[in-house]
Amino acid sequence: MRADARRNFERLVAVAAEVVAEQGADASMEEIARRAGVGSATLHRHFGGRTRMLETVFKSSVDAVCARSDELLDHDDSGEALRSWLSAVVAHATRNRGLGAALMMSAERGSEFHARITRAGRQLLDRAQQHHAADRDATIGDLLGLVNGISSASDQDPVRAERLLALAIRGVSPAVRS
Repeated sequence: MRADARRNFERLVAVAAEVVAEQGADASMEEIARRAGVGSATLHRHFGGRTRMLETVFKSSVDAVCARSDELLDHDDSGEALRSWLSAVVAHATRNRGLGAALMMSAERGSEFHARITRAGRQLLDRAQQHHAADRDATIGDLLGLVNGISSASDQDPVRAERLLALAIRGVSPAVRS
């Protein structure tokens, strides 16, 4: 892809993510094109349709969550690294709530995304557990289930989601054991 076409594509994905976060999976393709400053034909040329656009937005968000994990692997404070990553996952889940279901993506594709996020988080959790910064009995499945619950309970409100995550972390911190 030429550099200008790549920039257009990246801009479209970023704008599509914003509009989808605001309007959900039924976001207006015309609104996305308008905000991105391109014609409707350009949008359709890049994505071919709504489903491909939504998949691209979702994949981009998963890529960002996994990249955040990679960035945090060398963080001095393994507990803070895990908390920071969980915050990124809560933001992803809250922003994209229902998008996976709306896509009705193949089980294989959905499993691929879930496996990537699980691998990314497991590395951070293992490191935090080794440094006694996370409960030794916690599993990545537990944490992702917690994030999913927080996303559901927040009603797509990122401020509330972050507050609920902070509350959950304080409640499961090793220092708070009874």
